[in-house]
Amino acid sequence: MIPKEILQKVRQIQITSSRMVTDIFAGQYQSVFKGRGMEFDEVAEYQPGDEIRTIDWNRTARMGHPFVKRYVEERELTVMLMVDASASLDFGSGKKPKKEWVAELAGLIAFSAITNNDKVGLIVFTDEVELFIPPKKGKRHVLRVIRELLYFEPKKHATDLSVALKYLDQVTTRRTVSFLISDFQATGYQKDLRITNKRHDVIALAVVDPREESIPPIGLLELEDGETGESLLIDTTSSMIQKKYPQLKSEQKEALAKEFRSINVDHVFIETGESYVGPLVKFFRMRERRH
Repeated sequence: MIPKEILQKVRQIQITSSRMVTDIFAGQYQSVFKGRGMEFDEVAEYQPGDEIRTIDWNRTARMGHPFVKRYVEERELTVMLMVDASASLDFGSGKKPKKEWVAELAGLIAFSAITNNDKVGLIVFTDEVELFIPPKKGKRHVLRVIRELLYFEPKKHATDLSVALKYLDQVTTRRTVSFLISDFQATGYQKDLRITNKRHDVIALAVVDPREESIPPIGLLELEDGETGESLLIDTTSSMIQKKYPQLKSEQKEALAKEFRSINVDHVFIETGESYVGPLVKFFRMRERRH
């Protein structure tokens, strides 16, 4: 049985996401993700007014008179949610951990997709792929996706983004719009991200907790890495810590953004404790202008 509090959270995400989709995101999602373009439909005899560029020269040569290729617009998209479930996502300095922010983000994207009659699939990963839900349409399917994101208990703790990226390439041959949702506390995935982004439209959503970017001066503090179990005792009142730690985190964030830009991956930084509506709207508008 699924705990009552999980079902309540699923319901809350459904209500919030549905309202946002209706009020803010539906039109912007549709204008940004317009489908895969034109798909071949049939070969037909040439009619006056047909585009000369669509003539099928092989069929024309065989039949002795002109034939053209006809195309139809393929609107339907497949949206893949690739969600990091490693131990670092359990951290949260506010009322809820990064894991719940990730579920809300994924829910908003998923409801935007089904409102536009697109399919939604889910890949949950740590340092291995732990859950795959094939793409489908419909509200019931999206509610299952959100429920899994809140309820699923991963077996592993570490992160390997490359595992998820390679898995995506294995399970789908069609181009997808893939949202890679993680805190990106990982290394060694850049080559695989570049390869996957050539086959799919990958968008990185980097979830950051404000406590990860600065530490209050509260005295001795033991920090533990949730993925490796390693711990470190630091004096948070140290002037060096207060100066160097935020600087280091700022440099890491800029390096990550530079990394994404170098391999042409669109990205959005989402800070927990603050509304993600603003950053997502800004991203949609930027992408719409660019396309």
